[in-house]
Amino acid sequence: MRKVADWLSGVALALGAPGLFLIAFLDSSFLSLPEIADIMVVYMVAEHPARVVLYVVATTLGSICGCLVMYTIGKTGGDAIVRKCFSSAAVNRAMGFFQRYGTMTVLVPSLLPPPMPFKIFVLLSGVAGISVSRFIIAIAIGRGVRYTVLGVLAIRYGKPAMAYIREHAGFVSLVAVSILLAGFTAYVVWAKRSRPNADRM
Repeated sequence: MRKVADWLSGVALALGAPGLFLIAFLDSSFLSLPEIADIMVVYMVAEHPARVVLYVVATTLGSICGCLVMYTIGKTGGDAIVRKCFSSAAVNRAMGFFQRYGTMTVLVPSLLPPPMPFKIFVLLSGVAGISVSRFIIAIAIGRGVRYTVLGVLAIRYGKPAMAYIREHAGFVSLVAVSILLAGFTAYVVWAKRSRPNADRM
């Protein structure tokens, strides 16, 4: 797998944004490439800071498409296929989170770096019957915030940003979650203020 990861990293460097899309797609679907997408975003943004938006968008879209593959497998294969990939205890815990927190159950893991488990929540999103639109929005927000934070750190610290992230993993995760919560709070406030206006129409 290390050789595959190295080869894919070389492809990403050669292709630029499409390469990042490919790595994110494979990592979120058929392969497990821990941190490779993160590392490549940091490396490539450090090399070309002006392309940070392009790289973040390409990686986010790749992850969304890869996650949709796993979501579809979970939706069509059902509970049985998920239990073949993960222990029943892990599946039961994850399903409990879905019943209690809904879409947030997949949004938060999509935001956080390894070793936070992620694919089990993606598969179970299909099993739990989360709508495809809500699923896409959750992954887009989570991955978008995650790769944006990585891009900003790459501009600030350059290629050593990954070392900074590993050393301050808790702080970086806290910042990312704070950004997410701030956005969610702003949306709730906006929705409440918009509702009276809609009622008067």
